[in-house]
Order: sequence, then structure tokens, then C-alpha cells
Amino acid sequence: MKDLLITFLKPYWKQVTLTVGLLLVQAISNLYLPSLNADIINNGVAKSDIGYIIKTGGFMLIVTLLLAACAIASSYFSSKISMSFGRDMRRAIFHKVETFSQADLDRFGPPSLITRNTNDVQQMQMLVLLGLNLMVMAPLMCIGGVIMALRQDVVLSSSIIVIIPVMAVAVWFILIKATPLFRSIQVKIDRVNQIMREKLMGVRVIRAFVRNDYEAKRFDEANRDLTTTTLRVNRIIALAIPSLMVIMNMSAVAIIWFGGHRIDSGAMPIGNLTAFLTYIMEIMISIMLAMGMFVMVPRAEASAERIEEVLNTEPSIKDPATPTEPHKTRGIVEFCDVEFSYPGAEESVLRDISFITTPGKTTAIIGSTGCGKSTLVNLIPRFYDVTGGSIKIDGVDIRDMRLRNLRDRIGLVPQKAFLFSGTIADNLRYGNENATDEELWHALEVAQAKDFVMEIPGQLHAPVEQGGVNFSGGQRQRLAIARALVKKPEIYVFDDSFSALDFKTDAQLRLALKKETVHSTMIIVAQRVSTIMDADQIITLNDDGTIAGIGTHNQLMETCAVYRDIVYSQLSEEEVA
Repeated sequence: MKDLLITFLKPYWKQVTLTVGLLLVQAISNLYLPSLNADIINNGVAKSDIGYIIKTGGFMLIVTLLLAACAIASSYFSSKISMSFGRDMRRAIFHKVETFSQADLDRFGPPSLITRNTNDVQQMQMLVLLGLNLMVMAPLMCIGGVIMALRQDVVLSSSIIVIIPVMAVAVWFILIKATPLFRSIQVKIDRVNQIMREKLMGVRVIRAFVRNDYEAKRFDEANRDLTTTTLRVNRIIALAIPSLMVIMNMSAVAIIWFGGHRIDSGAMPIGNLTAFLTYIMEIMISIMLAMGMFVMVPRAEASAERIEEVLNTEPSIKDPATPTEPHKTRGIVEFCDVEFSYPGAEESVLRDISFITTPGKTTAIIGSTGCGKSTLVNLIPRFYDVTGGSIKIDGVDIRDMRLRNLRDRIGLVPQKAFLFSGTIADNLRYGNENATDEELWHALEVAQAKDFVMEIPGQLHAPVEQGGVNFSGGQRQRLAIARALVKKPEIYVFDDSFSALDFKTDAQLRLALKKETVHSTMIIVAQRVSTIMDADQIITLNDDGTIAGIGTHNQLMETCAVYRDIVYSQLSEEEVA
């Protein structure tokens, strides 16, 4: 946690120093006031010296105004520093997560990453805010209070030797009980976020299967678990204030009793007793403030560990130390004995995958569900890295290329067509922010989306809700295809991107794509045979992730039993003929 605080507070060290200085002035002023009050009682009131009372009282007023000004200024700067600290930390986490591979994202999970960038950062932010006030003020008040109490009466100050250890034991006992629970709270918040996210994303499935009660029960269990743990922590912390107040009040009674005897014997002026009592109260209040800080520290420490885990994670996929780029950019994609298995998996998803595809040619990938079709194309932009063999583009291993340059050459249409909130134009320009309106309309025309976009009020500037939920599945797919076309890449990858289209639109789109991508390499993953029958090369995968056959439709019908089975499961013999 210390390294995290140093790293993100370093840019604000001048403001931190100023805040500490203001708090120091505030503490000195606070400690000086009881001494002035004692002087008024001992010298002004005892001697009936009105002039002394007015003079000293006026000085106390000036000190009080200085104290108020420093308190306001320190609160302002501490708030500004803590908010800036939180902003920088959230930005750092966000940029770090952007560098993660899909395997890294899978390891943390979206709910946990969201919690780390919100709740955990907020805990650290609160630690900085309170730390700049309490962590600085409490020691100053405690040490200064002890010194000033000794100045008032050394004998009576011996009570501090008893009071402080008793308060320290009470604080230590509470922290020992509360610290483990603070750590578990963050994990339980992750769980609540996970269930809530699943509920929102899968709401249609939940309603279709009438599982509302089950999901409500599942959320209620996680919510109650979090609530129970939080209540346990709060009950433990709630014991702190009454316990410390009892110690404070008993200490005040004891000090007044012993002080009364010393005043009666003439060993101590009455003004010194009031000042001494004030200093003792300030010492104990500073300990209570410190305890409030200590309560924050365990929870913030747990959050810091989770944040550091993200920030210290080295992306499993990153740019090579010495990048290599192809001499000529043509778009030739070559798989050389590729093997891939997911982290922790016992068996490989893909094995012995070798083929080559060239510009102007369409390569289709087909196979049964779960055979690794999407995994295969996700290896091309290095969402995952191969565990064996290599993938080359224009003769260069993609692991030797800069990630940005590699992905700039690929226009990917994912299996789930995701649109971002904004407008249609914003989404289409996602791959090429300088694209003109004419280029956008051309891409929409090729993607068979021009007609329905023209009918929408606002057309290119029509709003798109998060995830594109205000469009149908087929419309989202066509907009996603148009987005890839606007990019004008060398390699197009369509991961089952025609599944939501009717046969007529599918045929029109494929015909338009063939004309548009005549100089580009096109790789299509499909479930429907009709979508890929005209491909120049069809790769059929076995269930175990190996290649069953490579060739044209006619060649595979003669040589590949797996492909024939897929074809006859979808088409009649007359349609095949």
C-alpha cells in the first residue's frame, strides 16, 4: 500500500506539504488556546484585571480565526488531493486493463475489475482524505497535548501513563476483530456485482425461463451475506466510541478529583487544572481520531492489494522487444502447425492447424459447435497466443509484430455484434475516425444496412444505446460489418457474423462483400453451409480441433465425410445438387 500511495501522491507533493503545514499551524493554535484560557483564569479572573482579560481574550480570538482559516484551507487542499489521487488511480487501472489479453481478463473477471476500479479506489481515496487530516493532526495533537499537559502539572501528568495504554489496548482489540472482516467484504462486493451483472445481461433468458424468483433468491443470498458481514464489522467498530468515551469520562473524573486535592493544597492553580483537563481530552480525542484512521487502514489495505494486483500484472500478450514488420503488406495469413489450449486446460482446443489464405480469396471455417472455430480466428489478432506452432502474416510471425500494427491490419466482426453508446456514425468511425459521410454510406450499402438507417430519424446521427439494444440482432450485425468495412483493412475476419440475417440478405451481402474485398483476405466462420459454399477454400474442423479437410465445396463433398454430414444436415439432396 505504501508504494501505491507514494506513486500516486508524488505529483501532488507540494500540495501535500502545504496541507501538512496548515495542519501544523492548526494544531499549534489548538494547543495554545487552553494555555491562554488558563492565563485568563489565573491572572485576569483571579486578580480582577479586566484589561488583561480583554487583551488576552482578543489574542485568543485572533488565534481562533487563524485556526478556522487553516481548517478550511487544509480541508480544501486535502479534498482536492484525494479526488485527484482517485482520478489518477482509476485512469491507471483503466489503461492497464486495456493492455490485458483475453486470458488476463478471464482471470480477474469483469465484476471484480469493475469493483477494483470503483469501490476499491474509493476506499483508497477516503484513506488519503482522512490521512491528510487525521494521520497528521492526531499525532501532533497527542504529542503536543502531552508536552502542554506536563507544562501545566508534572505530577498530575502521571495519569497519562495509565490512560493511553488502556485506550491503546481497547483500540488494538477492536482492530484485531475487524481487520479480517474488512478483507472479506471486498470479495462479497465482487459477488454482488457479478450476480447483478448477470441479471442485467441475461434478463431475457431469465424471463423466458421464468427464473425471476431463483435469481432474486440468489441475489438475496449474496446481498444478505454482504450485509451480515458489514453489520458485524460495524457492530465491532460501534463498540469503539462507547468504550473510549467511558475511558475518557472516567479519566476526566479521576483528573478532577486528584486536581481538586492539588488545588486545595495550593500546589496547582485552578486555571492550570482546566487547561490540563482540556489537554487530556485532546490527547484522548486524538487517539480516537487515530483509531478512526486505523479502522480505515485495514479496509484500504485490502483494496490496495487488489489494485496493486491489477497494476502489477504483466500482460501475457505484449509487444516484442524488437518488433519486426513485413517488407510488403499484402495480407497473406499462414497457420503453421498451430496448437492452442486455454490456461489450466488439460487438452488442446486446436491441434495441427496448417493452412494459408491469400488476398482476393475467401477462406471459410466450418465445423460442429465447440470445435474451436471462433478460437481459431481469435488467434489472428492475438486475443490469445498460440501454445504451439506459429501464425504468420506476410511471412512474419505475428508475435514479432507490434500489437497496434497487427490489429490495424485486421477488420474483425465478432460473433456477438457489440455497438457502443453514441450515434451510428460514432460506431462506424470506430476503426477510422477520419472517414467521411460518403464512406460511411458506402459501407452501409455494402453491408445491406443503408435502407434501414435511412428510415431512422437522424440517420447517421441516430442514437445507439449501450450494446446497441435499440437495434435488432440482424441490424447490429450489419452495422458491425459496416464498421469493419469503413476501416478498409487488409484482412477481414467474420466470426459467424451472418447468423442473424435472412437468406436473401445473406446472399446480397456476400455478393457485395466479394466485390468490395477483391484485394483483401477474407476469413469467414460460419454455421450455415449456404453462407460458405462459394468460398475459395473451406476448412472443416473435427470435434477434437483438428482439420478434417480443406478444399472447395465440391472437393470436400467428395473427400470429407465430416463436411458431407454437415451439408446433408442442413440441405436436401436436391439443394446440394
